[in-house]
Amino acid sequence: MHAVVSPTATAEDVARRSYGKLVAFLAARTRDVAAAEDALSEAFAAALTDWPTKGVPTNPEAWILTVARRKAIDQARTRQRQEGLEFASSESAADIPDQRLALLFTCAHPAIEEAIRAPLMLQVVLGLDAKAVASAFLMSPAAMSKRLVRAKEKIRQAGIPFRVPEREELPGRLDAVLDAVYASFADAWTDPSGLPDEALFLARLLTELLPNEPEPLGLLALMLHAEARRHARRAENSDYIPLAQQNPALWNKQQIAEAESLLHRASQLGNIGRFQLEGALQSAHVHRVQTNTPNWPQVVQLYDALYALTQSPVVAINRALAIAETAGPGAALAILPTDPRLDQYQPYWAAKAALLARTGAKGEARQAYEIAIGLERDPAVRRFLQQRQSEIHD
Repeated sequence: MHAVVSPTATAEDVARRSYGKLVAFLAARTRDVAAAEDALSEAFAAALTDWPTKGVPTNPEAWILTVARRKAIDQARTRQRQEGLEFASSESAADIPDQRLALLFTCAHPAIEEAIRAPLMLQVVLGLDAKAVASAFLMSPAAMSKRLVRAKEKIRQAGIPFRVPEREELPGRLDAVLDAVYASFADAWTDPSGLPDEALFLARLLTELLPNEPEPLGLLALMLHAEARRHARRAENSDYIPLAQQNPALWNKQQIAEAESLLHRASQLGNIGRFQLEGALQSAHVHRVQTNTPNWPQVVQLYDALYALTQSPVVAINRALAIAETAGPGAALAILPTDPRLDQYQPYWAAKAALLARTGAKGEARQAYEIAIGLERDPAVRRFLQQRQSEIHD
């Protein structure tokens, strides 16, 4: 007996797995990212109307593409901008070339404001909603949404070409592409039901496209080191397990070995960057837990270099936590950043709570944990924070 296929669940699955690929395919022909998104949105709305009564099609992705393609052509005709928008009627979802890399580099065009390039990629190509994108870049959803709309309009008005740029154009665009791919991976990695495969796939494509660029190698190494520990982060009862308490026997040794090899290759290219340092930090954390050998001074040195390069408040938080292991929690609290962008950032409050608890400031620690608990979306991490809070006694 065949299981009943849920139309809503199927549509959600197509959106989760194929949204970026479908937008990229449509935008390659319309040269209008916003129009491609609108057409795709209408196609998903049509699916939720048709599928419950007519049944889920054999190839849901192809059905969505066909409807979105027609919507895009109708929109173009309405605006009298039909040139170059005809689609081959025989083309199916299985034939779609993966245009995401081209769209990533399109979103990183110099005509687009630098600060919005990576967020634009996250929403358009990698399928994150505006709220998740805003959270990744420590902005309010409303402000992020406005900037994303302006950026899409810029692509249309400026007629920005939809292609992977020439070799000499890459240096000015690569950083934003790497930022977006990593932010997409991080969003999926922290979500127990997340799918990091797409981000890993794109990172591998970048290393193949740019084999002599060290930063794509560093990015892939960073992601593999993190992904290697995915199954060790949850107990059998789904409780969250922090790195220091994980069982290294559960880590994926093949992914760790590949990550180390990638970092070695990157180091030989002689141009240290953010993702190589991030990958090296992951390597240091793995080595410490695997060998039970403290290496905090080396970790602090890596964070020093990374902070000097990025000036990131998130790096500053992690640097402070590492310094707590060498100079004590008081020294760490003294350098913990006070950036207002961190007010809604859960790891900041969790870090502050842990440091306050270690200094004996129990009331303040409990309050900081309370804020962290309120900001956390993952029930398992929330329970972990609640347990830490309950361990603080007067």
